[in-house]
Amino acid sequence: MIPLPRTCRRSGFSLIEALIALSITSIAGAVLLLSVQSALDTTIEAVDKTIAEGLAQQTLDEILTKRFVGPAENPLTAVLGALSSELQNLGTSLFDDTDDYAGYVSKPLKGFFGETMGTGDDSGGLRLQNFRVRSDYFQNWRVRVDVFYVNPDNHLVRSSSATNFRMIDVNVELVRPNGGALPLANRRRIVAYVPPPTS
Repeated sequence: MIPLPRTCRRSGFSLIEALIALSITSIAGAVLLLSVQSALDTTIEAVDKTIAEGLAQQTLDEILTKRFVGPAENPLTAVLGALSSELQNLGTSLFDDTDDYAGYVSKPLKGFFGETMGTGDDSGGLRLQNFRVRSDYFQNWRVRVDVFYVNPDNHLVRSSSATNFRMIDVNVELVRPNGGALPLANRRRIVAYVPPPTS
């Protein structure tokens, strides 16, 4: 058999070389996609936490605009919580003092007037459709507020009796399908009752 001249020999990849190259490319592509997915998850989590921080602060600010105690009420009442007349609305617009928020839970999130969060216009109506948040965006979010008395000498200790100091604890959480909750934000503030001056 006469060997072919060098210039006529076919050069290229063998099947094994092509499969190895394809395998390396596939693995590199999978790693790249995993890193992109991880970066996307981190970004989504950061956005959720930023929104939750704003919601927690907004809720706390709303509570701090209320009186310590309603007119003609005893500031040392042992029972904290909203009256049945204040709970007629689905929102918090009828709450007039800080203890009304004791035990308040909102899931999905509701605005001041009971509207779905991100859809209200701050006066009891709805925003234009194009300016509303997707209706299911806050579906699995929850705001929990606890208001309780604290020890006058150590505000980190819950008091078993009524005092002139209350802790307001606001939590924003993402509720998982299995019922567990992922904490997103927390805000706490201590408020004190200062009796009016006597003449």
